Amino acid sequence: MTDPVVCRQKALRSLGDLPPFSPILNKLMATLASDDVSFGQLAELIEKDTVLAGNVLRLVNSALYGRRGTISSVRHAVSLIGLAKLRNTVMTLSVSRLWAYSRSPKGWPAARFNLHGVATAVMTDLLAQRLPAEFPEGGFVAGLLHDIGLLLIATSLPQEFTEIRRLHVEEGRALEEAERAVIGIDHADVSAAALSRWNLPVSIQTAVRYQFQEQHMRNDEIPLSWLVRAASNLAEARGAYIFVPPPESEAEPAEILKEAGLCLDPTTLLEDFEREFGPMKGFF
Repeated sequence: MTDPVVCRQKALRSLGDLPPFSPILNKLMATLASDDVSFGQLAELIEKDTVLAGNVLRLVNSALYGRRGTISSVRHAVSLIGLAKLRNTVMTLSVSRLWAYSRSPKGWPAARFNLHGVATAVMTDLLAQRLPAEFPEGGFVAGLLHDIGLLLIATSLPQEFTEIRRLHVEEGRALEEAERAVIGIDHADVSAAALSRWNLPVSIQTAVRYQFQEQHMRNDEIPLSWLVRAASNLAEARGAYIFVPPPESEAEPAEILKEAGLCLDPTTLLEDFEREFGPMKGFF
């Protein structure tokens, strides 16, 4: 095992190799803890980005919104989608573009990494809407960025990552266990440190950091980390996995929720997930 401190430092240094945030992503990141952004401001930013504007219009004209007529105005689309959904959609598209232009090792499953992040984000957000969770408004972003540390490890430590992947794929060890066996830390630690560098809300950093560890409820509120963990496992069970599908014995949604300590009937949750995630899959 190599020095975990050195590995962590290398992984975080590679954060600087990622392309810079777009102006709209910077704006959205700055407003995560509040609704301090207007439809007009977002529409103006989106209109300046041709690809982003096209994808927003594509989404609003999808079956998700069930419109009979075609929407061709970004400002009209913004008013129809709603602020929360628009912010989630634009962050998804912006972050996915960021990953697409990042340097990654040979064989890195970029499309699957993207899809898993988006699926986890949608699922975390849906869970946060149904359960008394801490900082529910941060659920989508916590899910979207919960695995960024994995990308940083793969990018900065390619040889070590090859061994991590072998242990995970060939020997069936949990990914975080394989990481700790090879480099002494797991990607949750690196992810949280990266989100700290980006000055995201502490509640989101904490949810990502403790996705593989136990946290206790406070004030009858469910830790956001519980939702991220359950959402990631549910996303994998729905086919949005990065490396290997989960064993069939672990893929039952009701069991995944129960193991995460969440008392919830998965039926409508999964229906809403497919309704939201389906149109987004077409972007990747």
